[in-house]
Amino acid sequence: MENKQNPIDESIYDIFELDMDGVDLTERLFLTINEQAIIVLKVKEKLYAIGDICSHDDGPLDNGLIEDHCIVCPRHGAEFDIRSGKALTMPAIKDIPSYPVYQEGNTLYIGMKK
Repeated sequence: MENKQNPIDESIYDIFELDMDGVDLTERLFLTINEQAIIVLKVKEKLYAIGDICSHDDGPLDNGLIEDHCIVCPRHGAEFDIRSGKALTMPAIKDIPSYPVYQEGNTLYIGMKK
């Protein structure tokens, strides 16, 4: 399964398909895939998917403020790049998971490493 704009390499990722019919993804969508909590974010009409966990305290990022391409942990202010999961500020020093994601029609595709 590949999209020319946003390919997901099937040799690296298992691809999960989600039917988005009736779902309005205006900013955030919360999912669990393979027991992993994931936030799908829509920023400036582009989709990003990251783990819903702060690497500093293992708490959720779900209500974190989005600033440009960063999500801010609502408890201690650690910032993560939503494009890569990279930890940008203390107290977080470890990156969080990021997942390739794209939408085609009413189907959302997310890649999870094999």
